[in-house]
Parts: sequence; structure tokens; C-alpha cells
Amino acid sequence: MKQIHKAGMVMVLSLVAANAWADGTLDAVKKKGFVQCGVGDGLPGFSNPDAKGTWTGLDVDVCRAVAAAVLGDAGKVKYVSLTAKERFTALQSGEVDLLSRNTTWTLTRDGSLGLTFAGVNYYDGQGFLIKQSLGVKSAKELDGAAVCIQSGTTTELNLADYFRANGGMKYTPVVFDTSDQTVKGFEAGRCDVLTSDQSQLYALKIKLSKPAEAMVLPEVISKEPLGPAVRQGDDQWFKVVRWSLNAMLNAEEAGVTSANVDEMLKSTNPDIRRLLGLEEPKGSVLGLDDKWAYNIVKQVGNYGESFDRNVGAGSPLKIERGINALWNKGGLMYAPPIR
Repeated sequence: MKQIHKAGMVMVLSLVAANAWADGTLDAVKKKGFVQCGVGDGLPGFSNPDAKGTWTGLDVDVCRAVAAAVLGDAGKVKYVSLTAKERFTALQSGEVDLLSRNTTWTLTRDGSLGLTFAGVNYYDGQGFLIKQSLGVKSAKELDGAAVCIQSGTTTELNLADYFRANGGMKYTPVVFDTSDQTVKGFEAGRCDVLTSDQSQLYALKIKLSKPAEAMVLPEVISKEPLGPAVRQGDDQWFKVVRWSLNAMLNAEEAGVTSANVDEMLKSTNPDIRRLLGLEEPKGSVLGLDDKWAYNIVKQVGNYGESFDRNVGAGSPLKIERGINALWNKGGLMYAPPIR
């Protein structure tokens, strides 16, 4: 409830910011020469700085894709690390041009915070992480548990709904401001279970000193479509961000990768030729040059490449594609055509 009140307090600010930046973010980004991107506060696989301070992750790749499309250089991004409580205010106020930070698309957020979601880059659902020594095999056995949870997230309401719907189970919330604090609280024994999106649970599990002693329970208790968001009212910038993500998905579907994209410039396939700017529609429909999608694929890769290296088989998380597979491979990932 406190978060809803806070959202109301910043409504005027968000509307002012939206009007001030309406149809101007693309020009502003081109002028300053970089994308100011709001990312997470250290979530492996999604947005996390390495030992040298270089940001990597599935969400980070959305920022890089937008920079490649707009500026021709995926490296022209300045990252702003934001907690769950800070993220919306940072976008509303103009502190960041784009929010790409494991954020769930909901009606309330879409309709009342002065922002617009540009798509989904990861379909998720809330789950539970426990220590195997607890001896629990199902979330329905957690009556009376102490639960570590991050404030300012959809997980708080989902948790309350789930326990109430399953016989009115009781629990004690142990609330933290950041994801790092939740996992430290869990490891220190301040709670019996940690709840968050399952993607976060896998990322937080590898931060434990003994990850093999923890397990994710089978229940998925919510729908959590995660994706990038922009300020409401800036339609041109919204379309640039949306189609940057769509280009990565269409590239995977067409079999165009960072390794073969130059060879694909010789393709006679009309879908590939349109993707790479060789046939209409040209980049001008988005206010970009014709190589906008080519630059994304060449410098960032297609969606499958990004998934595999950040959270999939090529990463420490080893998350299976599952519902994040392409639509023609049994998943939900589907992008409108470039034509």
C-alpha cells in the first residue's frame, strides 16, 4: 500500500516529465551521444557489473541493442543502477532514457505511473527458494514460515494472495530494500524461505556460499512478464525501443546471428533483406539509419544468443528456454514482422 501512495505522489512529476520529453528522447539521445539506461542493482544474468565494472546481462543487452540501433555503437550506454523502489521515479523524472531492469508489466504500472512497456524480454513467474535442510517439498508446506522479500515489488502482493488462497496460511514477512540484502538475510537464517521471480532465485542462488544446499520449489504462483519501459507520451522513442527488441527476436527466427550477419547480407530471402535494411521498410520509418537492425545483430546478437550467454546454457544459471523459446519452438516469444 505504501508503494501505491508513493506512486500517487509522483504522478504530477511523471506527467510533467512525459510532456517535457514527448517525442524528444530520440533526438536528445542522438545529441548527447549515449543512452542513459536504468538497470538492476546487481542481478547475475540480467544486469550485473563484472570485476572490471562492465555491465552484462539479458536486460543490459536491451540497452545495448537500443544504442546500436540509434547510435551505431552498442557500447554507447551509461548505466544507472536502481533499486526496485527507485526505478520508476528515475524513469519518470528523466534521470534515465530507458528502464531495463527485470520489471513486471502490470495494469497498475502501465496505467498510472506515466510509463509504457515496450515489450517482454523474459517471461517469468514467482517462486520460492529454500534450504534443503528445511525438509519442505512444496510451497503449500510453508505455513508459519518467515519469508524474505524485497520491498517495492509485485512479489509482496503475490505472496499474500497465495497464502490466503491456500487455506489462509500464515507467514512472517522479512522485508529488505535490495535483492542482495534478501539473499544475505536468507543465508544468515533470518527467514526460512526467499521469494522472488524464479529468474532472480536462480541468480541469487549462485551468490550463496553453498548453493548446492538450496533448492527452488516447483510452484510458480504468478505471471511475471518482464520487459523494458519508457516514459509515456514519447511515441517515437517507444517504437525505437520496441523494435530494437523485435529485431533481436526476428533475427533469431530467421537464423541471423552475430557470426553470420555479414554473409546474410547476400541472402535473397526477403524477410532477411528487410531485417538488414536492404529492402523496404527502411530505417527512416523509426528515425534511424538503414543499418539499425544490422548493427543490433552484429554487435549484440539475436535474442537466442543473448539468452544463452546470459542466463541459458552458456551461463552459470543454466536456465532452460522453456516458455521463453520462440513461438515456433513451443514458447511465447513472438515478434511482429519487419515489413
